[in-house]
Order: sequence, then structure tokens, then C-alpha cells
Amino acid sequence: MNELIQFFTEITTEQRTTMIVFGLLFFLCLESGLPLFKMKYKKFSHGLINLTFTIITLIINLVGAIGILAAVQFNQSNYFGVLHLIELPSWLYVIIGLALMDLIGAWLIHWLEHSIEWMWRLHLIHHTDPNVDVTTGLRHHPGENILRLVFTILAILVTGASFGLVMMYQSISVFFAHLTHANIKVPANLDRTLSYIFVTPNFHKIHHHYMQPHTDSNYGNIFSIWDHVFGTVKKMACIDDLIYGVDTHMKRNEHSNLMNLLLIPFQPHRHPTDKSKPIQS
Repeated sequence: MNELIQFFTEITTEQRTTMIVFGLLFFLCLESGLPLFKMKYKKFSHGLINLTFTIITLIINLVGAIGILAAVQFNQSNYFGVLHLIELPSWLYVIIGLALMDLIGAWLIHWLEHSIEWMWRLHLIHHTDPNVDVTTGLRHHPGENILRLVFTILAILVTGASFGLVMMYQSISVFFAHLTHANIKVPANLDRTLSYIFVTPNFHKIHHHYMQPHTDSNYGNIFSIWDHVFGTVKKMACIDDLIYGVDTHMKRNEHSNLMNLLLIPFQPHRHPTDKSKPIQS
């Protein structure tokens, strides 16, 4: 385990970029051979919009790396964070660190984005995609990227994570973003069993159903345990009943126009059709 942490401590930008690109290509191939849904859409133009958001995400993350490094250095200099409270075996250090970073840096901010109106306006762009595939995983508004970066830094400070653990978490996080959004068919029993601990493709795709309450559920990124703990799990009797998108933005000129997607956070708020709890201002 120490060797694995060391690998991620020394990982280069080129290696991380290669992992992201390889992941995209790998799941694109799987989508062709093992599709969950046979969707009729222009895959190239759809992917081009989502990859544009991906490039913006990478640029923001490059700048945000300054904050991440500062947080890691603060932890190491001051022995700050949960992981510094007691000495742990390396395997337990990794498990607790990854789980807590996933709680704060993914589940918590995701739940907030569905609970607070101004945050939802930013996150909404991710949900407008009517054809969820591997490229959807990195379809995020620049404003949301900044929000998630802030919570990633908060997660680093709370956990006291080392640089190697942070890089491991981010690499696994990207892999799960590819895996859970990819339009791939996974055996139902396998998906259901794994979903008690990990976020699986079917578990996450329920979150992309176009209407609530399913939209407001299954917030996890790597671990589904936080959804089980906080009671935010929703299931569907038949995965074939899924309809992607969000009911307030089902028109093509709204969900497939790059300029409109960038402007959505500044447009009047639209209330969803089915809402058990109103979003708070």
C-alpha cells in the first residue's frame, strides 16, 4: 500500500492526462459493444459539447492545484486533520482517507447543489444531458467546478490527507465518473450487490432520471455508503424506465447549445414538476 501511495505522490500531469484520455476511449469502446440503451443521437456533436466543458474543467483544476498544494502543505506542517490524530496502518489510512474525502469533496457538495437554489443553477447543466454517456461525467459548468474545488480543499484540510492520497482520490474519482456515466450494460445482480458499497452505473443513472424524487438521490461519487447512511438512496424497479435529462429543460435548443448552457445559471429559476421539498433560496 505504501508503494501505491508513493506512485500517486510522484504521478506527473502527463500520466494523469493519459489516464483520463485512456479511460474515455476505453469506455467509448465498451459503449459500442455493450450499450445499456441504444440511443439515437449525434454522438460527435454531443461529445464535443461535453468535451468543451471537460477542457474548461482541466484549466480550472490546473489553477486550483495551487490551493490543493497549499492545503496539503498546511496539513503536513501542522499535523492537521483527522488522519493525524492517531497512527494508522497504511491500508486503513487509505480507506478512511478516501471515504472521508468522498463524503466532503463529493457527496456533501452534491447534496448541497440539489438543496440550495443558486448552487442548483450551476449543477443543472450536468443534468440537462438527455443522452448520458461517458462524456457526461465531466459536463460541469465552470462555476460548479470552482465550487467543487473549494470542497475538495475543505476535504483535504479536514482529513489531513497527504499529496499522494489526494492524487489517488482524484484519479479514482475520475475513473468512477467515467464508469458510472458510461452507457454500458452491467449484469443487474452484480450492479445491485456492488451498489451497497460502491457507486455503480445503474445506481448513479437513477440520479439522472428527468424527474424528482429520483433526481434528488444517489449523490455518491465513489462510495454509495454515504447515501445509505443519510437515507438518500432511490431505486427503480426497471432501469429501462429511465428518461435522461431534467424536466425543466427538455428542449434541444436548451440542453444542446453551448452558449445557452453557460447562461442557464443566470436565467430565471424554473421549478421542477415533482418536488417533495422546495429548494431553499
